[in-house]
Amino acid sequence: MTLSRVIEALLFSAQKPLSIHEITTAIKRAEDDGAEGTPNEFARVKNAEVAAALEELKVEYIQQSRAFQLLEKAEGWQLATDPAFARWVRQLFPTPKPARLSAPALETLAIIAYRQPITRADVEAVRGVNIDGVLQTLMERGLVKIAGRAEIPGRPLLYDTTQFFLDHFGLRNLDELPNAEELRRRYLPVAEAPAAAAPEASAATQASTADPG
Repeated sequence: MTLSRVIEALLFSAQKPLSIHEITTAIKRAEDDGAEGTPNEFARVKNAEVAAALEELKVEYIQQSRAFQLLEKAEGWQLATDPAFARWVRQLFPTPKPARLSAPALETLAIIAYRQPITRADVEAVRGVNIDGVLQTLMERGLVKIAGRAEIPGRPLLYDTTQFFLDHFGLRNLDELPNAEELRRRYLPVAEAPAAAAPEASAATQASTADPG
């Protein structure tokens, strides 16, 4: 038995991606096999060893042209079907295809992804149109979420992308966005700052200036 095979068994059984730390912890905590009297030979395994074994498995599956692959996602490692077999695997899950995002929705999502956290007004300043409906669609799809409020007058809501956004587009983090650094530095229009409300005139300034009688 090898460390790679143990890790393979864990990934195969897991219902979610596993981080290197989770894999290492599961291996270390494995109890000795009482029936066989076999000790846990991997009780002192280190994160670096697990990471190396994961890379070996990844290469092994590619070299063997397996129908599945090992993917590193934002939240950990996971076995997944090779996309080349998607049309056959899809027959096991005959659910309606989700509607594709419209061009305006994709444009809005791209602006949020590269400039997050960002206010709705700033996105509208870039696109030049109202995005209420598009923004609602992106939130319903789980691609965008509210991230807090901006520290400016009116404290408008801030929006950023979700973990599902990373998973959906196969990204481990936002730095893997195409041309991320270049596009983040590029100038984009921003919304005008809200004008400060004029102070109400005091009762004294509103009083009549008529000559005393």
